[in-house]
This record gives sequence, structure tokens and C-alpha cells, in this order.
Amino acid sequence: MEKEKNNGSDDISIRDIFLDIKDWYQFLISKFKLILFLGILGAALGVGYSYTKKPVYVATLTFALEDEKSSGLGGAFGLANQFGLDVGGSGGGVFAGSNLIELFKSRSMVEKTLLTPVTLEGKTISLAEMYIQEEKWREAWVEKPKFKKIQFLPDSNRRHFTREQDSILEVIYKNLSGSGLSVIQKDKKVGILSVEVKSTNEVFSKVFTESLASVVSDFYITTKSEKARLNMTILQRQLDSIRGELNNSLQGVAVANDKTFGLNPALNIKRVPSARRQVDVQTNSATLGELVKQTELAKVAVRKETPLIQIIDEPIYPLKKEKFGRLKGLIYGGFLAGFFTVIFLIARRFFANFK
Repeated sequence: MEKEKNNGSDDISIRDIFLDIKDWYQFLISKFKLILFLGILGAALGVGYSYTKKPVYVATLTFALEDEKSSGLGGAFGLANQFGLDVGGSGGGVFAGSNLIELFKSRSMVEKTLLTPVTLEGKTISLAEMYIQEEKWREAWVEKPKFKKIQFLPDSNRRHFTREQDSILEVIYKNLSGSGLSVIQKDKKVGILSVEVKSTNEVFSKVFTESLASVVSDFYITTKSEKARLNMTILQRQLDSIRGELNNSLQGVAVANDKTFGLNPALNIKRVPSARRQVDVQTNSATLGELVKQTELAKVAVRKETPLIQIIDEPIYPLKKEKFGRLKGLIYGGFLAGFFTVIFLIARRFFANFK
């Protein structure tokens, strides 16, 4: 008996749910004209938006990372280590893989790139100025004295910028790093990366991509190879110094020999300066030979550290263009307008039932 009651209650609950669904369906059908009208209106707005939306130009630069293991210089660096010289051959993975990706997207690299020069309509300006012109920010700065006279000159010193200039560069950096700049490594097993820049200006996209690669490459050269260059500079100075000492020793031997020419063999004390000079010549010659080897190895180390980025594909005109098409605007606008209209009607009726 109790089992039959439970089955009856289950049937009633299922029947109620079915009736509720049918009721909601009939309610939405009764509002079909409104939903259709707003959907058409949304589709029209989407098409209108597609006309006003500027196309986005995509610049892509592909490069390969340096493979230090394939340099074939292990024997040379081993010989250098025997002489107690660190030529910087282990400067490894600081700028490899994901670290290099973050370096490309870092604020300092992006801001330095924004200050690189670009020629636009016969006038040389910075990429930051070009971005400001493209976004038409100066029109909004007319009534703001703090921003009205701000200029970003090419290759200007970042340390001398005002607070307002810092804030503008911060906004540009956030805009670019948000959706305009991406660095992709498609396969971790392959050291090939792609830098992609999107903007509404074709020239800006191309020049910024190329300049960013150049800035990062220069930063690498001056940072990662600094130790090897310092070693080479020190060795070169020592080499020049020893070479000068050797020349002086050779001259001293010649002078001492001239003084002892035809000297009485019994007076050996007079020959001591000449013997000392000859010892100096032999010592300096041996030292000079070792320094020459080490200096050449240091030069090899500098050349090894220098090429980080090897460009494979550069962005070329015309760039790939991404445009918000009319068909996409029609579909997106109509669907979103219809969807939110349905949600609004359901929510309004739902809350009205509780009153």
C-alpha cells in the first residue's frame, strides 16, 4: 500500500515538471514576436559594428634559439679551463625556452621597443607616438594640460620620464601584453618560437615585431656575453702589456750585449745584466704564447655567446588581416540579442511569481 503511494507521488512530480516545461514553452512562444524583433535588432547592430570595427593586422616573426650543445667548442673550452680561465661557456639556460618567452613579454623590453624610431610620412617618430596617434589619444588630451605637451622622442632616456609619461607607457604596455603581443613555442622539443603582434595599424604591427626582436637580441648580447667580453678585454690588456715588456727585454739584451762586446772573459760580472735580460725574454715569450692562446679562446667564446636569435621568417607586406565580418556580426548580434532577451523574460516572470 505504501509502495503504491510512493509511485503515485513520483508520477505527480514528473507530471508537474512536464507541465511546468510546457507552461514555460508556451510563455516563450507568446513572446516570439518580441524575441524575433530584438534578435533582428541585435543582428542589425552586429552588422553595423562590423562596419565600424577596424581590421586587425597580424605580424608574425619566427626565430630559432641557439643550441649551445651543437657548437662543437667543448675541447676548446676544456683547454681554456686548464689555464684557469673562465670564458663564459656555461651561460646556459637563463634565456632559454619559457624564460626567453617572458623576456619578450617583459615591460622593459616592450617599453624600450616603443621608443625605437619609425619613419611615418617622411617624419621620424617613436613607436609610442605612432600608437598614440593610431588610438587618437591626443584628441582627448586637448583639455588636459599635463598630457597635452607630452612627447615620446625616439631613443629618449627612459629614466628622465615624468610620472605622466610613465603612466601612458604603462597603459600601452598593458594593451599590448593583454591581447596584442604573444610569444608561442609550438613544440617544446623544437627550439623555434613565434612572436605575434596584433594592432589596427599595419606598419606598427610589422615594425614593432621587428624592433622587439632586435631589442631582445641586443639585450641578450650585452647581458649573457658580458662575462666572456670582460675576460677577453682583460686578456687583451695583459697581452699588450706582456708584448711591451718583451720588446723592452729584447732591447735590453741588445744594449747589454753592446756593452759587453769585446769584454775580457775574466770579467764575468759584467755579463750579468745581459743574462738577466735573456731570462726576461724567455719568460715573457712563454707568457706571451699562453696569453695569445687564451685570448683567441676568449674571442671564440664571445662569438659563441653572441648569436641568440636566428630569424627564420620575417613579417612581410601585406600582413594577415583579421576582420570582424558582416556575417559574423549578423550571427553574433542576432544570437546574443535573442539569448539575453529570453534570459530577461524568464527572470522577470520567475521573480514575478514570488510577489
